[in-house]
Amino acid sequence: MEIAYRSDIGQRRTSNQDFADAFTNQAGTALAILADGMGGHQAGDLASRSTVADLGQLWQETDLTDPEKTASWLVQHIQQENHVIYEKGQENMATTGMGTTVVATAIFADRYIIGHVGDSRAYLYRQGQLQQLTEDHSLVNELVRSGEITKEMAATHPRRNVLTRSVGMPGDVEVDVTELPSQDGDILLMCSDGLTNMVIESDIATVLRAEAPLSEKADTLIAAANEAGGVDNITVFLIAIGGGDQ
Repeated sequence: MEIAYRSDIGQRRTSNQDFADAFTNQAGTALAILADGMGGHQAGDLASRSTVADLGQLWQETDLTDPEKTASWLVQHIQQENHVIYEKGQENMATTGMGTTVVATAIFADRYIIGHVGDSRAYLYRQGQLQQLTEDHSLVNELVRSGEITKEMAATHPRRNVLTRSVGMPGDVEVDVTELPSQDGDILLMCSDGLTNMVIESDIATVLRAEAPLSEKADTLIAAANEAGGVDNITVFLIAIGGGDQ
């Protein structure tokens, strides 16, 4: 397994509220986490960094090797972090209403377990095809699902950044879990919407298909989002299984 991740402020923002990191538990199981914060300058940064750091530290203390137990762990601890971030947001006016997306992937020998809340995404690149694994918890995705707008219309909808779920919301948050078998040659992509709002999926697949080091692919995706306008922070997390051979 090989990992490469990059985060960039983009062309329009004054701060980077995305955050990503990778952690290994006591059994040697890796967990990759990406978060895209929202709120004021301080609030969004605090929400994303705290969520990644808190989940990562808790993961490092486990010895989980069972995918099913890991799925339950992700749900429990993302829900727990939701309450933590909500309470932090109540502490002062500067952090009121802060929140974050989160997508976290645990990598086992034969499968992936993904937990997510919000519109940061996980994709699987396998045998030349790119497949979105997560479903956006957003207003425009609800409109697409109901048939009110098309997926193409959603890409430019003025309210495409409105989330229906986030970490930091009052009460309980529903966590989606995706499980799928792994194969040698897979590339997992986790990313913030700073990438997917700027670069279409066919162009992302072209980058992942290229004969290039994984770190170069991450750099190329960041550059592509910036070249397309870079209106938001851009974070890309790539995980190659078995060396990422095509």
